[in-house]
Amino acid sequence: MQKESLYQPFEIYYTKVDVCPKSAHKHNFFELVYIASGTGVQCINENNFNYQPGHLFLITPEDWHSFQIDTTTELVFIRFNDIYVKSQQQNDPRHKEWTQKLEYMLNNASHQPGCILRNPPDKILAKAMMESLLGEWTQKQLYHQEIISQIVNTVITIVARNIGMTMSNKVVDNTTNTVVKILNYIQENIYDGEKLKADIIAGQLGIADGYLSRYFKKHTGESVQQYIINYKLKLVETRLQHSDMRINEIVSELGFTDESHLNRLFKKYKGLTPTAYRKQQQSITV
Repeated sequence: MQKESLYQPFEIYYTKVDVCPKSAHKHNFFELVYIASGTGVQCINENNFNYQPGHLFLITPEDWHSFQIDTTTELVFIRFNDIYVKSQQQNDPRHKEWTQKLEYMLNNASHQPGCILRNPPDKILAKAMMESLLGEWTQKQLYHQEIISQIVNTVITIVARNIGMTMSNKVVDNTTNTVVKILNYIQENIYDGEKLKADIIAGQLGIADGYLSRYFKKHTGESVQQYIINYKLKLVETRLQHSDMRINEIVSELGFTDESHLNRLFKKYKGLTPTAYRKQQQSITV
């Protein structure tokens, strides 16, 4: 199966087609696909969804997908990787919390088919953003690159808001408000190991230390520490796939004790050391 790579932080692509130009394929990046006109079927991970103008799809890394075109379709693609998201934090440190939350939501988005826009007002906003994006991309007036970058950031933020709403609804449907608070606390502090200690989490949320993990597991199916480990390893995978960060840099950023700690943990859950995993991913994308 074909697997595509992205060699820049983000790119824009527009096409008008009567037949899907590509068979089912995967990416090592995120792809937003906006339906400007036309009808057909989106196929993702062996699931189908009928599309129409105004639908916006999020294809995450490792999803495989294609389109079945019924009527002539205009497609607008925004392709970006995790490094682009993190670069926004580097450009403005004040965005640190926002980019961390955004990274979490994108990497934990549902892999099911369907329009990502759940909030009705956002469908109107997304349409306006996409029309503006195409205008800047085709006309290339003064400062068009800067404006395109701002529009892309806005669209990604709209998507993140809708993912967040969907994830929150699912959590609320199956858990209590206290669990939601625990999840939010972990997400906000995933880069600060000291704040992720069970006694600290319990103290911050007013829960007895010994009760915290049992309570969390009862409502989510896994312990707090297991959730944190899985979350961190997901972030490690992303950096190994989409960045040239050294292992010691990943260790420092995500608060592992040392490289040996990360190596042992990663191999236990993924079957490979981080270095071997990165080499494997690089060989797949070549």
